Parts: sequence; structure tokens; C-alpha cells
Amino acid sequence: MAKILQPSSLGNPSSKRPPKSTRARTVDRGTETALDVRERILDTASTLFYQRGVRAVGVDLVVAEAAVAKTSLYRYFPTKDDLIVAFLEREDVEFWGLWDAVAARHADDPIGELQAHMQWIGERLARSNYRGCPQINVAAEFAEQDHPARQVAQQHMVTLRSRLQDIALRLGVPGPEQLAAQLAVLINGAFVSSGLLNGEEATPVLQNAVRALLAGAGANSG
Repeated sequence: MAKILQPSSLGNPSSKRPPKSTRARTVDRGTETALDVRERILDTASTLFYQRGVRAVGVDLVVAEAAVAKTSLYRYFPTKDDLIVAFLEREDVEFWGLWDAVAARHADDPIGELQAHMQWIGERLARSNYRGCPQINVAAEFAEQDHPARQVAQQHMVTLRSRLQDIALRLGVPGPEQLAAQLAVLINGAFVSSGLLNGEEATPVLQNAVRALLAGAGANSG
């Protein structure tokens, strides 16, 4: 976790893809390139991982849904952990692509940038197929701190706080680190609490929360 005009991927680009069982099955040969096969496997795994959780989805199910040989899967993803990491890394690319596009529209307006982020996050939470942030979901499934998927998820959180601190620094508030931490808690809390908000209230709740945090930090939130 657009894409600005159609905010559809924060922490959840996989949700917009149709289930692979409803798509035409193809075989791993003919005109299909190696890249096509790899992407089909990753598309399938990403949809299943997001919908069902990574521990609940086995390699055999991915192979069946992607209509490939198991040897093809292992050619591109030697272990299931490699497939999970690839899923999270692609989610990261889409997430930060969306974030950067929003930021570019508000290069000289950090308050406007924060409110724009709350806009598409709120719209994301209101989607009927939203199941939370993939990074948070995966981190919750692995207790092992050194698990490669958990490390990718942790780096995502570090980057989020760093991005928010950059905005806080542009605001010129005292204690930008504290404001960044508060905003990170707000955003991550929203990702795991979508069921508490209906579609109409998610965005205004988030935007009002940002105004309160900015006021408490000494920024003029407008």
C-alpha cells in the first residue's frame, strides 16, 4: 500500500485481482515466456496469501491454481519463504509507488500531503475486500524475528516511520520524531481496525485525527 485517482493498492494490490480459479488456465509452454510464468505464479500466490494467509496456503495449492508444474514454481522460487518474500516485496513496490505519487502532488504542502494520504487510506479501508496490510498480516503469522518475510515487513514499518518523519521535519514542529511515531501508530492502527469504521466515516476519522495530532504538535493544520 493508485493510482491517486483510483486509490486501489495501499497494502492490498492483490485484492483487486480476480481469483485465479475464475481465469482461463494456461499451460507452462508455447508462447508464454519465463517472465510470464513467474508473474503468473506470483499473481496466484499473492491473491491466495492475501485472502487466506500465508501459513494456510501451501505450495501445492499455488501450483494447482496457477496451472504450472511444481518444478516451474521451484525454478523461480526455491522455497515457499522466497515466494512470500517476493509477494511482500511487490506489495512494497506498489505501496511506495502510490505514496510517492501522492507526495509529488504536495511537494510544498506537507499538511496537504498528510491529508491526501488519509484520503486514500480511508478509501482503501472502506473496500469490501480489504483484509488489512499484507506486511502487518505476515508479521503476525511469524513469531521468529529472523524469518525473512518478517524482516521485509519490519523494513516496511521502518520506512513508513522515516517517510512520516520527513513530513514532520518539513512542518518544522518541535519533536518531529514523536509526531512521526504518532502518525505511524495512527496509520498502522487504521490498517488493523478497518472493521471499526464504516465506509463513510473512515476518511473523516483519519483526517480529523491528523488535525488533532498536528495541533498537539504545534502545527497549523488549517
